[in-house]
Amino acid sequence: MPQANETLERVFREEYGRIIATLIRISGSFDLAEEALQEAFASAITNWEKYGTPRNPGAWLTTVAHRKLLDAVRREKTKSDKQAELEYEAQRLQPGNEPLFDETVEYPDDRLRLIFTCCHPSLSQEAQVALTLRTFGGLTTAEIARAFLLPETTFAQRLVRAKSKIHVAHIPYQLPPLEVLPERLAAVQAVIYLIFNEGYSATAGDSLIRKDLCAESIRLGRVLSSLMPNEPENLGLLALMLLQDSHRDARINQQGELVTLEEQNRSLWASGEIEEGLELVRKALLLHRIGVYQLQAAIAAVHAEAKAAAETDWPQIVALYKELMQINRSPVVALNHAAAVAMSEGFEKGLTLIEEVGAAGELDQYYLFHGARADLLRRLNRLPEAATAYERALSLTKNPVVRRYLSRRMGEVT
Repeated sequence: MPQANETLERVFREEYGRIIATLIRISGSFDLAEEALQEAFASAITNWEKYGTPRNPGAWLTTVAHRKLLDAVRREKTKSDKQAELEYEAQRLQPGNEPLFDETVEYPDDRLRLIFTCCHPSLSQEAQVALTLRTFGGLTTAEIARAFLLPETTFAQRLVRAKSKIHVAHIPYQLPPLEVLPERLAAVQAVIYLIFNEGYSATAGDSLIRKDLCAESIRLGRVLSSLMPNEPENLGLLALMLLQDSHRDARINQQGELVTLEEQNRSLWASGEIEEGLELVRKALLLHRIGVYQLQAAIAAVHAEAKAAAETDWPQIVALYKELMQINRSPVVALNHAAAVAMSEGFEKGLTLIEEVGAAGELDQYYLFHGARADLLRRLNRLPEAATAYERALSLTKNPVVRRYLSRRMGEVT
C-alpha cells in the first residue's frame, strides 16, 4: 500500500496536467474533466491496493478517466457534438485487465492547447493564473487561494467566471494562428513568471519566499520548454527562474532576516539549478532571437558566475540592461539599469539616473524604487535623506521580512 500511494502521488504530480488536457479536449468541459480525473484517482487508490500498481500508471488513469467521463455524459444525457468522440475514445482505450495493459500506447499531449486556452487574452490575468494553477498543477481552490492570501470564495468565483467565459464565448481549445502566436505566447510566459514572482518575493504573508509557487512555476516553465523547445524565450524564462531560485537558501538567514544579494553566502546557492540555468541561457542565445527573458536570464547568469560579490562583472550587466531597455524600456528596467550603473560607475552617477527614472512619478508606489534610492543615499553618507527614503519604502510593503530589513537599515541611518 505505501508503494502504491507513493506511485499515485508521483503520477499525480507528473501526469495531472497531461491527462486533464486530454479530457478537456474530448469533453469540452473543465468541470467534467476534473470530476472524471478525481474519480479515476479515487479508483486507483482501491484498485492498486488490491491488484498492484499497473505497469503504465499514467495510461491506466487516462483510460479510467475516459470511462468516468463517458459515464458522466451519459448520466446527464448530454447531446452534443462531443458524444460521438467520447464513444470512440472509450472504445479505443479499453484496457482489459490492467496487468496486460499495453505500455506502448501513446496518449496525445494536449497541454500546449490547454495552456493557451487558460491564458486566452479575453480572460483577466487573475483568471489566467487561477486556471493555469488549477488545471496544470492540480492544486485545489483552497491551496491556490492560500498561496495568494485570498479568501477561498474569491478564488472559487474567479475560476467559475473563467470557465463560464470560455464556454459562453466559445473560446477555442486550440493553438492560436501563426500570426498571433508570439503575442499569445508572451501572455503564457507572463502568467508563469507572475506565479514565480509571487513565490520568489511574496507581496504579503509571514514568509519572503513561497517555495511551492516557485516550484510550480518552474515546472510549468519546463512543460512549456519541452512542448516548444525551439522558442528561445521559453528557454530564457526557465533559465531566469532557475537562476533566481538558486539563491533561495541564502536569501534568509537563521534569524529569518532578509539577506541582500551582495551579502549572501554564495556557497548556499543551488549549484544544480545554476548549471542548468547557464546551459539554458547558452542554448537560447544560440537561436539568435533575443528577447526580454533571455536578457534577464543573461544578467542573472553574470551574477551566478561571480564567486564573490566583489567579482561581479558590473560593466557587462550594465551593457545587458542597455540591450534590455532597447526592447522594454519600462521604469523598472530603467531602475535596475541605474542600480547597475551605481555599482559599475559610481554611486553618484547611479543616484542621478535613479532620480531621473523617478521624476515621472511612475514608481512612487514601488517600494523597491525608494529602497534602491535609500541604499545609494546611505552609501553616499546622506543619512537624513536615506532615512526618509527608507521610511517611504517601509510604508509601501506589507511583507514582514522586508519590513524588518528596511527598519534595520533605517535605524542605521538615524
